[in-house]
Amino acid sequence: MSLDPIAGDAPRDPEELEASAETVGADIDAGTGMGPVYLTVSDLERSLGYYRTSIGLDVLQGGENGGDARLGAGARELLVLTETPGAAPSHGYTGLFHFALLVPGRDDLARWLAHAARDRVPLTGMSDHYVSEALYLRDPDGHGIEIYADRPREVWQGQVDVRMTTEPLDVHDLLGELDDPETEPFPGMAGGTIMGHVHLKVSEVDSTVGFYRDVLGFGLMAQLGAQAAFLSAGGYHHHLGANTWESAGAGPPPEHSAALRKATIVLPDAPAREHVLGRIDGAGHAIEDDDGTPVVRDPSGNRIALLVA
Repeated sequence: MSLDPIAGDAPRDPEELEASAETVGADIDAGTGMGPVYLTVSDLERSLGYYRTSIGLDVLQGGENGGDARLGAGARELLVLTETPGAAPSHGYTGLFHFALLVPGRDDLARWLAHAARDRVPLTGMSDHYVSEALYLRDPDGHGIEIYADRPREVWQGQVDVRMTTEPLDVHDLLGELDDPETEPFPGMAGGTIMGHVHLKVSEVDSTVGFYRDVLGFGLMAQLGAQAAFLSAGGYHHHLGANTWESAGAGPPPEHSAALRKATIVLPDAPAREHVLGRIDGAGHAIEDDDGTPVVRDPSGNRIALLVA
């Protein structure tokens, strides 16, 4: 049996390339992270089959009679899917580039890759970013997905702007984490998996940095000129990515597209969220109410909900 992963027919996902910029510290609470990503899909049954079988997520709630479905790993909610029958993919617009599932350890990433190779799950890329090792793929509606494991923080702490890059992934070294990749069980996405980061398609990078850094308070960790930027809380390599590779000058996707509904930022407590909301209000940005959750739109129209852990 060959354990060489198979390539899909979707465009490759280049992620950071050779990003570099002077790191700018964050004002947002260091305990901030990313929460569930909300997506529209065209066929919920098809999507649930894909996310359960190919990705290894569990259906935590819903999914019956065309309602929303909540998926996760263990008890942690990671993804919320809403069906709009026949929705077209949202290529060429702003929105989601990919959401990124961070597994707890390198062996978990190897276990997932062995499953993908055995079960012929198409990938669109495999990269070593120095700060992490990453696998890329797309769901049936074209939503981008990254599954990755971080390298130890002490390897890249304080060096993200000069270290984060894209090199070929050493697949055989990664699979060497397992005793026998051909027979290694795959019980599903590892417990402890979290939403490590969300990478957005934006119309313009400078205004995006102005919003996430100067308004929300994330630190700018690295930037690739006018093409991409990477921001985080607490010195992480990035919680948010933004690029114009497919969306320079574009607007939000048409209504009823298979697209990003909203991404979520999770603040550690209510005072931390109030601090961010005060910055947003002070900058003159509108704050929407979504069933009691404050939501703000970035300059490209991407909806960002602010949650409390």
